[in-house]
Amino acid sequence: MADAVAATILLAEDDDGHAMLVQRNLRRAGILNEIVRTVDGQEALDYVQSKGIYAGKPRPTPLVMLFDINMPRMDGIQALAHIKGDPHTRSIPIVMLTTTDDPREIERCYQAGCSLYITKPIDYEQFCDVIQRLGLFLQIVQIPRGQ
Repeated sequence: MADAVAATILLAEDDDGHAMLVQRNLRRAGILNEIVRTVDGQEALDYVQSKGIYAGKPRPTPLVMLFDINMPRMDGIQALAHIKGDPHTRSIPIVMLTTTDDPREIERCYQAGCSLYITKPIDYEQFCDVIQRLGLFLQIVQIPRGQ
């Protein structure tokens, strides 16, 4: 992302292997921004709302979020709906980054307010390529500061 933006990237991903690959390939694409990882939708929501283990810690702005769908406690669609339903957080860009390619799930995510939906390929090389392309995309995206 452009230096003027310096957005923090919040990655909500319960799979350690996928999280490592996402972080590594964003770095390979030139993303130097802080990447914070949460393991489920509830922890991501706590991060945004400065609750739970993040109580008292101000949320960095600007922020962009990458959500898996299938996570324990609270899935990505539920967390997306909570964030987009709150006037204080609804402008945060949220990219759904998941293995689910079901058209009904894609529609649900867009209806709930996701900014972009990306299906993670199963193939390792394709997975890495998709994440690096996402990183290149994130470098040119303009993100609102007053989230």
